[in-house]
Amino acid sequence: MTSETISAADQRMKRAVDAMERDFQAFRTGRASTALVERLMIDYYGTQTPLNQLAGISVPEAHQIVIQPWDRGVLGAIEKAIQKSDIGLMPNVDGTVVRLNIPPLTEDRRKDLVKSVHRRMEEAKVEVRNLRRDAADELKKEERDGEVGTDESHRLLEQLQKTTDRWTAEVDRLGAAKEQEVMEV
Repeated sequence: MTSETISAADQRMKRAVDAMERDFQAFRTGRASTALVERLMIDYYGTQTPLNQLAGISVPEAHQIVIQPWDRGVLGAIEKAIQKSDIGLMPNVDGTVVRLNIPPLTEDRRKDLVKSVHRRMEEAKVEVRNLRRDAADELKKEERDGEVGTDESHRLLEQLQKTTDRWTAEVDRLGAAKEQEVMEV
C-alpha cells in the first residue's frame, strides 16, 4: 500500500507541474503563439466554448495570429472575448478572419510577466508541497495503524521527500526557461 501512496503522490505532482507548464504557454512573449488564445472562452449561442473548438488558429508570421472561425456569426463574440481577456491585444476583424498583431514587449511589461511567472511557479511549488504533506500524513497513519514498521516508514518518507525535491527542481527549471524566454528581446 505504501509504495502506491508514493506513486500516486508522484503522479499528482507531475500533473501539478504539467498544469503550470500549460499555463506558461498562455504567457505572452515577444512572438506569436496559438496558446495565447486557444483556451479563451467564447459565448457561442449561450454556451461558453473554447476558441480552439470554434475556429482554426494559425501563426502565419512571427508577430501575428490569425483566427478563422468556421461560423462567421461568431466573429463578434470572438472579438468581444479577446477584448475582455487579459492578453492585452486588439483584434482586427476583416469580415472572415480575426487578426491579432503581437507588438514587441516593453521592458516594464517583461518585468510584470516575470513576476507572473514567479507567482505561478510558487503556486505549483505550494501544490507539490501540499501533495507531499497529504502523502506523508497517509504514510504516518499507516505506521500508527501497524501496517508498516518505523524503519520502513522513515525510508518511505525519505523517498517521498526525494520525489518532492525532484518535482520542485522541475518547477524551477521550467520557470527559469520561461523567464529567459520572456526576457529575450
